[in-house]
Amino acid sequence: MSEKDYYEILGVDRNSTRDQIKEAFRKLALKYHPDRNKSPDAEEKFKEISEAYAVLSDDEKRSQYDSFGRAGINQRYTEEDIFRGVDFEDIFRGFGFTTPFDDIFERLFGGTRTRAESIRGRDIAVDLDLTLEQVVVGVRTEISIPRLEPCDECSGSGVRAGTQPKVCTKCNGTGQIRTERRIGFAQFVQIVPCDRCRGSGRIATPCQVCGGSGVVRRTRKITVNVPPGVEDGMSLRLHGQGDVGPRGRTPGDAYIRVRVRPHPIFERVDNDLACQLPISFSQSALGVEVQVPTLDGVETLRIPPGTQADSTFTLKGKGLPRLNGRGRGNLLVKVKVRTPTNLSDRQKSLIRELSSTIDQQPKPNKRDEWT
Repeated sequence: MSEKDYYEILGVDRNSTRDQIKEAFRKLALKYHPDRNKSPDAEEKFKEISEAYAVLSDDEKRSQYDSFGRAGINQRYTEEDIFRGVDFEDIFRGFGFTTPFDDIFERLFGGTRTRAESIRGRDIAVDLDLTLEQVVVGVRTEISIPRLEPCDECSGSGVRAGTQPKVCTKCNGTGQIRTERRIGFAQFVQIVPCDRCRGSGRIATPCQVCGGSGVVRRTRKITVNVPPGVEDGMSLRLHGQGDVGPRGRTPGDAYIRVRVRPHPIFERVDNDLACQLPISFSQSALGVEVQVPTLDGVETLRIPPGTQADSTFTLKGKGLPRLNGRGRGNLLVKVKVRTPTNLSDRQKSLIRELSSTIDQQPKPNKRDEWT
């Protein structure tokens, strides 16, 4: 498969609407459809534009692609996932093509022939709450996942023990019903799952435990490894740990959504941490050494004499780990000078005496002196 940009493949820009993307694909698909174009490279071109449309016509996949490119799609979706939910039959309806897209899909992508056979279990999502302290070191923990699993009574077949399924006479075992209509020069072909056998191609006495679905709901404990530096809102994909498909078909995936709890002291800024440190006027004027908390323990920070309010000091490597493993961020400490209140007469007198020796008449700074 070509690594060209999906937008370039369809000839649209990144701000194109879904309708514009659909129209661009329709024009290219009509040009390279295997029923119309018999050139040697037509099938590969049709495969390329179909994949581009399948991604860009889906809001979630398109967002993933815009953020991470082809790598983001390949890491998160299988080829079957990419094309799931795309109604190609609707796009080509009314143009007289006689080959159903399912057949084309099977030939070009190695897919299955019937929609019923390609049904995959649902993806599920579970939240995992973490503290910043856990984000620093990473976590190996067990989580409970409620999911659909194959029924033990019928081994996922959905068929009652002691009985045998029979071929559906309505669809002759194909699992789908195909109807054709011709209006003028246009031929309409519609393929839908068989309503009698529900797309399975077989008629059977349903299992008493699962009611014929072949699945039951259970809660499983699964061990999850969360890497250091994970960010709030990230999802970890557990392949094949979602709901199993009907009658034991391919399971979906489980997504562990990370929620990082707010910290009482630190605020996260990418891989850096930020906090505020209150100091007194005398400490800012004369300087002081203070003990600053970090996620690794306590660090000594020297505040030099004459430090101004809102000055920021950096403790290198005391932030959060980077997901790429290349070191850690920093801890940014902003000093806040506290103005004393409820002074005694003696304290007021001393401050007046000090003020008479150092204070000047206040005047506004020039604009280029603002910070």
